[in-house]
Amino acid sequence: MALLSGFAHASELARGTIVRAVLADSPAQQRDLIVSLAGQGDPAIPTLLEAWRKDSLFLYDAPDGTRVPIQLVHAKDSADAQEALRVADGLPLLDASGLPLRLVGADLTPVEHTSALRRAMKSVVDLLDLASPDTEKRIRAIQTLGFAQEPDKLPLLEKRLATETDPSVHTVLREAIALIGLKAPTAGAKLAALAELRELHTLASSDLVKLALKDAEAAQDSALIDAAHSAVIAIETHRSTVNFLGTLFRGASLGSILLVVALGLSITFGLMGVINMAHGEMIAVGAYTTYVVQNLFGEGLSLSPFGVSFTLPGLHATGWGYQSYFAVALPMSFLAAALVGIALERTVIQFLYRRPLESLLATWGVSLVLQQLFRLVFGANNVQVSSPAFLSGHWTINEILLGWNRVFVIGFAGLIVLGVWLVLTRTSLGLLIRAVMQNRGMASCMGVRTQRVNMLTFGLGSGLAGLAGAFLSQIGNVGPSLGQNYIVDCFMTVVVGGVGNIGGTVLSAFGIGMTDQALQQILLNPVLGKILVLVAIILFLQWRPAGLFATRSRSLD
Repeated sequence: MALLSGFAHASELARGTIVRAVLADSPAQQRDLIVSLAGQGDPAIPTLLEAWRKDSLFLYDAPDGTRVPIQLVHAKDSADAQEALRVADGLPLLDASGLPLRLVGADLTPVEHTSALRRAMKSVVDLLDLASPDTEKRIRAIQTLGFAQEPDKLPLLEKRLATETDPSVHTVLREAIALIGLKAPTAGAKLAALAELRELHTLASSDLVKLALKDAEAAQDSALIDAAHSAVIAIETHRSTVNFLGTLFRGASLGSILLVVALGLSITFGLMGVINMAHGEMIAVGAYTTYVVQNLFGEGLSLSPFGVSFTLPGLHATGWGYQSYFAVALPMSFLAAALVGIALERTVIQFLYRRPLESLLATWGVSLVLQQLFRLVFGANNVQVSSPAFLSGHWTINEILLGWNRVFVIGFAGLIVLGVWLVLTRTSLGLLIRAVMQNRGMASCMGVRTQRVNMLTFGLGSGLAGLAGAFLSQIGNVGPSLGQNYIVDCFMTVVVGGVGNIGGTVLSAFGIGMTDQALQQILLNPVLGKILVLVAIILFLQWRPAGLFATRSRSLD
């Protein structure tokens, strides 16, 4: 209630100022009153000033002899009359009987305006965002003024600084005031501005501070040179910190993606000993499932596989109903990829256990078939999966951008690792998987249905790959060859971590991800960075062929 009453009071003040400007005796007084509105966020200001500029404000001579500023609004009737609103409060103008008046503009005295007054009005309207309730709008407006470095805007920013309560906006205001101070006529003001910018060390001020350093060197002012140089050092030091922490975050997000992708492969390759070259296509199955679910929540999806056209009807959901599609897409991606993996195991893999070369060639052929199937069903071009609103933005912490989608991947990857560990160590399925992994023959003799365990294990590994595909759909486009971009990195992650070791896979994924991002940052060449990562992995495997953690088995095979 206090906030609403505050807005109402501000609106009354703004309208009252405009009324006084309309009734002022001279254009100079009018201009001064209009300029005093700068920085206020009352939405009535742009409406009334625009009406003034377009000759929609008039003076009405009331029966008691007073002159009332009014605004004529809405369409004219057959008598050219319009509804009249009082500028003072925005309420209809009433006659003696209390009925709304409709007036003809030609019968009234229009409120005049000069070119100087119109310029003042435009300046006020341009500065309205300084008091906007939207934080982002306020920040953009303040930054625009700061980078323009116009000294006449300095009093307005200083006035706003005294009333601003948001810490992030307060910092931007200090920066803008200091940037304008770089154009101050006195050396003392410039030194104070440079000291402020050194303390703030914002990246956005870097170019203007460097320009101030050049100007100081040209003027051969040693005090200004030292102050500007100190500010530049502070900004560059902060830039190095931001780049370092940003690299760690990007490395963690890349490592999380590799982890989710490689977990499934760690199960199928590490625990089952199957070289599944179609694992990347399980990723694509999960990504395309997310795409289909998104369209089912929206307007539907038209497909033409094998020349047969049909349409999947959509739910036409809007708002949060539509945004919740991703919560449905996650389990559907897991289920779809798991079913495809089980079908692959039942039709191909079960005949090729302990035959690594044949399984490699067969699954490579299956991957080509699946890629072509994706092209026939969804087309050869990439499809776009839009991120839901809760994954589309970012946090900014000390100028480090943390994308919500990547934060989500990091957090959910941790939950997946925990879930897989619980399945393998705390469930009967996990006990059977570990028994078959350690000694398949002995497990079979003890009554374990090894074929069923193989099928469920392969389904679990493929389902995890499908989850990875759902995550990847939020970061980039989805295409038929999506999985092929990650299959090599997956195998490297599993081998480096130790075949069949979940903990090793976690360490390997984050190590490879962070190393890759760090090298890209240092070398400024993504391809060269990946080559160096591959060389480092090869050298590491020469030293430790079994990876970080060698898996021990009781099998005598």
